[in-house]
Amino acid sequence: MTLEVVFRDQWGRVLSTLVGILGDIELAEEAAADAFAVAAERWPRDGEPANPTGWLVTTARNRAIDQLRRRQVLAGKTTLLARDLELGQSAAAAGPDAATIPDERLELIFTCCHPALARDTQVALTLRTLGGLTTDEIAAAFLVPFDTMSKRLTRAKRKIRDARIPFAVPPDHQLPDRLSAVLAVLYLIFTQGWGGGRVDLAAEAIRLGRALAELMPDEPEVLGLLALMLLHDARRAARLRDGRIVLLDDQDRTLWATRELEEGREVLRQAMIRGRRGPYLIQAAIADLHLHVPRDWPQIAALYRTLAALTRSPLAELNLAVAIAEIDGPAAGLAIPDRLDLAHYRYFHSTRAELLRRAGRTGEAHDAYRTALELARTEPERNFLADRIAETAPPDAARGPARPG
Repeated sequence: MTLEVVFRDQWGRVLSTLVGILGDIELAEEAAADAFAVAAERWPRDGEPANPTGWLVTTARNRAIDQLRRRQVLAGKTTLLARDLELGQSAAAAGPDAATIPDERLELIFTCCHPALARDTQVALTLRTLGGLTTDEIAAAFLVPFDTMSKRLTRAKRKIRDARIPFAVPPDHQLPDRLSAVLAVLYLIFTQGWGGGRVDLAAEAIRLGRALAELMPDEPEVLGLLALMLLHDARRAARLRDGRIVLLDDQDRTLWATRELEEGREVLRQAMIRGRRGPYLIQAAIADLHLHVPRDWPQIAALYRTLAALTRSPLAELNLAVAIAEIDGPAAGLAIPDRLDLAHYRYFHSTRAELLRRAGRTGEAHDAYRTALELARTEPERNFLADRIAETAPPDAARGPARPG
């Protein structure tokens, strides 16, 4: 196993274990980074240890102790670490067995997603601590300068330390609300990667989702979110062609990732047998129905109605409009978006434009496509909408260029 693979798979576990010991994300992160740097130097020369994770945790812990001693502060923490040091000295060469290392990733996820932190900060901190993404990578994902993201992450870590935000899974009565924030952060990471073409972000969200499902295997919404991400991601290779979005019905199904699709369906099945149906499980069920030929539009519409009633989300109603249009025609579908207040949402305009086009209201569709283009964020979206604008342009083409300069 290469160090790169160990880093990708074990960074979150090593860091969360250290945060559990040290109670300080900044110090734990420095120590973990030091340990990986030492590994990069020694492993090629001495060979990979039998227990890479244990070796990294032991090395990082010893580095942290050295740092604390050098600083000559935090005497209390040094005392707390004394027992670990004594135990670690004999095991430092090989490291403890990986099975004896506490897996505290769940505590770290809930710490990063504490409600005292803003949602953007929750996402960034989760990517940094559990995903191991660099500050450069996170800054690029958020379209902000490196210094801005670096300061944001530093403030967040110090806020956790200074406010003594507990490194713990919240008690049962707080769990539903806090779990909701954790799932929202993971799905936001996925959608930023999926919609923005950042394959690495989408993959990272799935990896974190798998870790969360491993830690909370009986929670239907955790499984539902993982299934939802897998079912979407399985179509990734067929979703774009020549820089343009390919609609689901036009996708080459031989490009779909069969194993990921099967895994998503199995995770969905496991979620459904646990009984409770939440928003992510319902969305995963809808995502699966969309993959069947022919599509069961009445069932899809019924699930969107359930989702809309459960979440009060206008986005669920917008998607319901598409299902209704398939069942009763585009005019019936248009009745829904025309009463929604979603003018700021780019997919509202593109969805409404599609329904208008199918209803034969070409001029209105043309204008709606142009509005959607002004709000589009990615090049494939812009290319797709530009094609639609060209298709619906009036014969005299007196409306100006199809795409903004």
